[in-house]
Amino acid sequence: MKLSHFNFNLPSELLAEYPSENRDEARLMVLDRKTQTIEHKYFKDLIDYFDENDVMILNNTKVFPARLYGNKEKTGARIEVFLLRELNEEQRLWDVLVDPARKIRIGNKLYFGDDETLVAEVIDNTTSRGRTLRFLYDGSYRDFRTKLRELGETPLPKYIKREVEPEDEDRYQTIYAKREGAVAAPTAGLHFSKHLLKRLEIKGVNLAEITLHVGLGTFNPVEVEDLSKHKMDSEEILIEKAAVETVNKGIAEKRRVCAVGTTVMRAVESSVSSSGTLNEFEGWTNKFIFPPYDFSIANCMVTNFHTPKSTLLMMVSAFAGHDFMKKAYEEAVKEKYKFYSYGDAMLIL
Repeated sequence: MKLSHFNFNLPSELLAEYPSENRDEARLMVLDRKTQTIEHKYFKDLIDYFDENDVMILNNTKVFPARLYGNKEKTGARIEVFLLRELNEEQRLWDVLVDPARKIRIGNKLYFGDDETLVAEVIDNTTSRGRTLRFLYDGSYRDFRTKLRELGETPLPKYIKREVEPEDEDRYQTIYAKREGAVAAPTAGLHFSKHLLKRLEIKGVNLAEITLHVGLGTFNPVEVEDLSKHKMDSEEILIEKAAVETVNKGIAEKRRVCAVGTTVMRAVESSVSSSGTLNEFEGWTNKFIFPPYDFSIANCMVTNFHTPKSTLLMMVSAFAGHDFMKKAYEEAVKEKYKFYSYGDAMLIL
């Protein structure tokens, strides 16, 4: 498969600027791989496709307010800093993206907050856009993290051109988010409401929680025609014993095992035993899934509608089958489904 196989015309008005009014009332396109049929539903109808002892795997990562705005010393120029990854807790070292990048050099200081109590010094130019910052903060680590949280804002994806609104803090987070560490939401999970989760529980569907801290690498454009040459950024994973037992029981009993989102699919496919079951895992993955690919763990998935040429679209294509995926996306554009982070959802059976 080549990069050009994943291009399609996506009208800009189909990019979702806002979430649906209620989480579980987004639209849901249901693809059946066996019958090659497509149905149009609402997300709350998802429950109709699952029975007692089926398994849903959820990503319980929590988005932290990763976008800060600071001012450069002397010039006062406004600089956007996007926190990517904490490198060293003690030294307050972070990998960040800065915008505009050309204005920032090693040794520059940045001031944050009206009172400028938070100061950072640029100590390394790690990549063309990336930098390493050392935050100069005398208080405890806990106070420092509180300060970052106070000053940061919800890191909505760049395609959303509007200002961040108070409701985004809640809506750009799954209702089961627990472990802070993501700089982007695992968006398929945004459609689950408390009510829907309760109904699934009552029906006897087993929920397994894993963690993959979504990084910005997920959104990095693929710039090589030969997909085998593309390098994914690493993302941190935690798969614990309880989840492993729930998932492997589902596999053994030939139940429906559903990966909620591409992040879950990537995580579980990064920790497969030789017998095709899930292993416990704590570490990093840079796995890139594109067609052709044999999936070991999940036999169905929930996902949003992805943008042209994205690694997420490639994974969905590997799972649904490329021609079927193309047909579904043509239908989605025709039926005006909403795309991307705040968009509608797809269930692939």
